[in-house]
Amino acid sequence: MSKLTLVIGNKNYSSWSLRAWLTMKQAGLEFAEIRIPLSTPTFYQQVRQYSPSGQVPVLLDDDLTIWESLAICEYIAENFAPYLWPEDRKAKAIARSVSHEMHANFFNLRSQMPMDCRGRYPGEGMKPDVQADVDRVSTIWRECRQKYGGNGDLLFGEFSIADAMFAPVVSRFITYGVKLGSVEQAYMDAIWSLPAINTWIDAAAVELEYLDRLSHSHD
Repeated sequence: MSKLTLVIGNKNYSSWSLRAWLTMKQAGLEFAEIRIPLSTPTFYQQVRQYSPSGQVPVLLDDDLTIWESLAICEYIAENFAPYLWPEDRKAKAIARSVSHEMHANFFNLRSQMPMDCRGRYPGEGMKPDVQADVDRVSTIWRECRQKYGGNGDLLFGEFSIADAMFAPVVSRFITYGVKLGSVEQAYMDAIWSLPAINTWIDAAAVELEYLDRLSHSHD
């Protein structure tokens, strides 16, 4: 039996940590957590003990180290929970495509609306280039729900890695009061009602660190 340890940042701010953590929780895995607060004088010194990239999250599986959130999610699906990707070939291909798009894009949204689970800043950060990112996310959610979501409330019906990749965006849209269509709002409600998300949000609420959300990189 593998001994799994996930190294993460602050739950209030670290969106990449949430992606890996949520995937592991939804897979029903037991794992230890090592939490290293972001943007401290000793962050890099601490995280370098575990991560060759100097970033979180990092998954330790006995003597194996896996870094980068999407790589961790893929590792969990491949080794523990293949159902984290849709079974249908076409749906799986689209789920992978939108997951990688989330991993590689949406820089304006990330920089102007960084994750802050506790905060509520309605209307802030909505610049034209951010609106373009919001529109693209909205299109992804709506099309995935309409084409592939028939057997459940999430992007591909049941929970998938694609939902883990977009869960921090749901948090952002709640924090900044982003208005969406009914299909997208229903999807947000479904993500926000996941027990694992509630556990994460409750933990974020009692963290003591406060970071300037626009002058630090939390993503």
